[in-house]
Amino acid sequence: MNLHEYQAKQILKQFGVTIQDGIIATTVEEAEQAYDQITSKTNSSFALVKAQIHAGGRGKGGGIKLVKDKDQLKATANEILGMWLKTPQTPGGLNGKGKLVRKVLIAEDAYVPEFDKCKEFYVSILLDRDRQQNVIIYSTEGGMDIEEVAENTPEKVFKEHIHPTLGLLPFQARQIAFNLGLSGTAFKEMVRFITRLYNAYVKSDASLIEINPTLINGNGNVVAVDCKMRMDDNALFRHPEIADMRDETEEDPTEVEARKNGLNYVKLEGNVGCMVNGAGLAMATMDLIQLYGGSPANFLDVGGTADAERVQKAFEIILRDPDVKLILVNIFGGIVRCDRVAQGIIDAYNNMGKIPVPLIVRLQGTNAELAKDLIENSGLDVLFAIELKDAAELVAKVLEEVK
Repeated sequence: MNLHEYQAKQILKQFGVTIQDGIIATTVEEAEQAYDQITSKTNSSFALVKAQIHAGGRGKGGGIKLVKDKDQLKATANEILGMWLKTPQTPGGLNGKGKLVRKVLIAEDAYVPEFDKCKEFYVSILLDRDRQQNVIIYSTEGGMDIEEVAENTPEKVFKEHIHPTLGLLPFQARQIAFNLGLSGTAFKEMVRFITRLYNAYVKSDASLIEINPTLINGNGNVVAVDCKMRMDDNALFRHPEIADMRDETEEDPTEVEARKNGLNYVKLEGNVGCMVNGAGLAMATMDLIQLYGGSPANFLDVGGTADAERVQKAFEIILRDPDVKLILVNIFGGIVRCDRVAQGIIDAYNNMGKIPVPLIVRLQGTNAELAKDLIENSGLDVLFAIELKDAAELVAKVLEEVK
């Protein structure tokens, strides 16, 4: 689950991380009120208007702007609120529709006092799956062009891996500050910042925290000017207050509907719709489809207790994708009964009139024979497979026929 910048900063603040303060606004009038509060606190007429969408690159897309007075604040808030903001990370990239900006963060100007003494860094924390350890990635080259830095000057990007049992050790936080070229007060502040940031990452069950830029201001204080934060969905039951932060308007509507119906669905860019039970089997199915020349159009796990209603809903969701040329159902009946899935397939056919693309079905495990009998006696036009390899070969054959 992704969070907005302002939500992520709320979490960081709870763990003592110094943030760029701001107030959220959904209308120009609210933006004006927020501006008055922020500027009275900072004793400066400068503030930032920051679009709140689940995508990076907002600054380059015109979604973050500095204003110097209230008139400029009103004009800028009016411009950004309601705009369709396009960044390389919005759906379709710069050639796509973009994302609708429904909220803006009116934030303090953190680059005071003495702008020339401010320095931007990059800091992120995530899981290195190869090493099975959390890793802190950081660089002296913070700001909007961090991707170019990583590609063109990788020697400027550092990594500090954290032992899962020992956690972040004091010498590692000091090593990070040292590699960033800091000394004196800034060195101590960065050590404190990294320690608290890592604590926030672990205690909140985040899967990613990215602070870009991490700013050392004119006073030598380290400030999180921005924050991208992604939460581990599987741990949200431990954090109901974070789960309540979910903004479904920022998510794919189909994925939202699938989640509400107990389905794990992720839209992909392929042509073979997949309905599988179990995440591991779903991943293996997608890999095999790719190996045999197809391309999965989705990840869809119907779960271990799939019933007819859930299977029908899964078909409906898969078929909303116009790129789907065929559907592969791959069910291993362990907890779920194959005959229950088969009944769902039959019900979907009957209730939807017809499934308009070829359907390949592989049912193995509990009540598999009964399931096959149910479908064969229903008169449905279905291709059966026994082995997973057989199913993949059928996918390749059908795709060739429907070209």
